[in-house]
Amino acid sequence: GINAEYGDTAISVMSHSLDEDIRIREADLRQQINQRLEESGEKAELKKLLKTKLLACGWRDGLKQHCAALIRQKGLEDISLDTLVEEITPHARETVPDPVKQDLLRRIRAFLSENKIQPKS
Repeated sequence: GINAEYGDTAISVMSHSLDEDIRIREADLRQQINQRLEESGEKAELKKLLKTKLLACGWRDGLKQHCAALIRQKGLEDISLDTLVEEITPHARETVPDPVKQDLLRRIRAFLSENKIQPKS
């Protein structure tokens, strides 16, 4: 009946509101973490480390080959830099070796712990 529909609607609205609140808090936390990483110089260090590890494991060479294959497939005249970046990005992210990702996450977690960055409740 009407009461059941009203209850479902109220729950749906509350759930949506809660989801939105969580998304906003996550975005705030991400921004706070990014700011601390930037200010401390840790972000630059992590980027340097990531670049070194990706070069050492051959990831960059593999990505270059993937780019070249895409350009050959589409034709140089028919591919823009934006299109290339759009098509390469998912592949680039997927092919970062797990040990590299895990090391980076471990270092970020240690930084967060050392700097006592916690989600606000």
